[in-house]
Amino acid sequence: MHKNLSASAAASEKSIPMIASNIRIRPFQPGDEKAFRQLNEEWIAKHFSIEEADRATLGDPAGKILKPGGHIFIAVSGGEPIGCCALVVMEPGVFELAKMAVTERCRGRGIGRKVLEYTVAQARALGARGLYLQTSSKLPNAIHLYESIGFRHLPPERVKPSLYVRSDVQMEMHL
Repeated sequence: MHKNLSASAAASEKSIPMIASNIRIRPFQPGDEKAFRQLNEEWIAKHFSIEEADRATLGDPAGKILKPGGHIFIAVSGGEPIGCCALVVMEPGVFELAKMAVTERCRGRGIGRKVLEYTVAQARALGARGLYLQTSSKLPNAIHLYESIGFRHLPPERVKPSLYVRSDVQMEMHL
């Protein structure tokens, strides 16, 4: 399976413009708070409104995501943070994939896919058995990306109430 993933990743990197091949994805470190907030506020404000739950998480990512056992990954190009994604602990062995963003000027270059695949690989390495996410039907490109790597829509009877007004799509992936 790894062999196929590596071949697939290598093939897709050849078709991605130069910026995506120069991306380094690393764990969140002190000082990343501002970039994490800006990357997320950029896309949320463009399509929706920033909600209280956003303010709480983006205002204290260490306390709201990292301290409870979650992880944040930052995509960097030329020393500049250009993307991010978080794994938020839901229960032992299950993370919510959340706060995924790529700065607007870098979209359409495969960076979101690279960040998503990296985050899923990290969840597997951490021993997670499942991932869950919430998104919006107003973001068809995001939904397509999630579906393309194996996320499946939750059936209506398994949909949980969301903290976010914008969230009307819930998906999961078994690892």
